[in-house]
Amino acid sequence: MQPINTLKTRSHSAYRLHYHIVFVIKYRHKLINTNIMERMRDIFSDVLNKWECQLTEFGAESDHVHLLIEAHPSLDLSRLIGNLKTVSARHIRKENEEYLKKYFWKPLFWSRSYAVTTTGGASLDVVKEYVLSQEKPSV
Repeated sequence: MQPINTLKTRSHSAYRLHYHIVFVIKYRHKLINTNIMERMRDIFSDVLNKWECQLTEFGAESDHVHLLIEAHPSLDLSRLIGNLKTVSARHIRKENEEYLKKYFWKPLFWSRSYAVTTTGGASLDVVKEYVLSQEKPSV
């Protein structure tokens, strides 16, 4: 595994893109247990590998999950998020049908919403200062 601050490259780009993603269980039901959490980690990791991304960290509470992923610049983030939610919900519902029927009477799992933020090695203030400190072109 590469250090987190190493740039990756593709044919015409050098990048280091990390996203923090949060998914919430529909109606905020507190249903995530240890088994479901471990299964989700595996599902998310598999889906991300297919998208040429990497699950860097994963954490969960009883009603939501946090993913820290590393991605590439050509990624369609909204499509990836939809795929992560669809595939994980399908597997978790199928594998935990009896357990989940006390929470949902329809085939639901995730809330429609999500949160995503970019992360990096420097704070936004430091990056702003760096950009503003660049030499001005002489006219």
